[in-house]
Amino acid sequence: MKRTRRRPRPVPELNLRRQTESLGVSADLEEAISLLQGTRDGSAVPLLRLYRPLPTVAFGQRDRRLPGFEAAAQACRRLGYEPLVRRAGGRAAAYHPGCLVVDHIEPDPDPIVESRDRFAAFGELLTDVLVSCGLDARLGEIPGEYCAGRESVHAVGGGETGAWSSDRRVKIIGTAQRVIATGWLFSSVIVVQGGPSVRRVLSEVYGHLNIPWDPLTAGAADELRPGLDVDAVEQAVLETYRRHWRLVPERHEAVTSG
Repeated sequence: MKRTRRRPRPVPELNLRRQTESLGVSADLEEAISLLQGTRDGSAVPLLRLYRPLPTVAFGQRDRRLPGFEAAAQACRRLGYEPLVRRAGGRAAAYHPGCLVVDHIEPDPDPIVESRDRFAAFGELLTDVLVSCGLDARLGEIPGEYCAGRESVHAVGGGETGAWSSDRRVKIIGTAQRVIATGWLFSSVIVVQGGPSVRRVLSEVYGHLNIPWDPLTAGAADELRPGLDVDAVEQAVLETYRRHWRLVPERHEAVTSG
């Protein structure tokens, strides 16, 4: 009996935008929302957007209602970070040019049905990114972490100086999702460098907000893998994505503030 050869499944296509300069603290966030809103009129295409943000502390909606919010915002500015309040939930998270933001936007006629699974799927993908960079990366919340999430990505190690315990767990990637009726946005922040700066600003912010957390859970990938930089992590993101999508660079993928 002759077997029928199965046709290979087509590889999904994903436009690639490597944003070379920040548009500004608020504008970077609004750009992602604008791209998501484009799914309403059919103008949006599946898109992967990568950029390095300006120093920012993104507060959750609940943070703004706490008595210490204004003092926390002032502390951010004093330390060179711009405070903003994001539309999504969660707690305060800090990032800067030593981080890489990964925005994945897709039109979807039924974006709710897989919204929970999406966290796990992207968490596994991002864990693979860090493993390919030489980290002992794992998926799951660390007790006492900032902006806690079940699908946070953390890494385990003793740190560059050897002063940390060999089983210290450090949150490296936080993720967030926004869903509308016509599509979804999945955003991830990878903290690659500048761990001490993140710990310092979050220590002040969480102190003013009176939210308990463990500062030892905050850090950067290069504290566990010395010499790692944002360029290397960006390449690892692209290589990992290419195992699942066909990336098509936008004709004018360099988006700048000018």
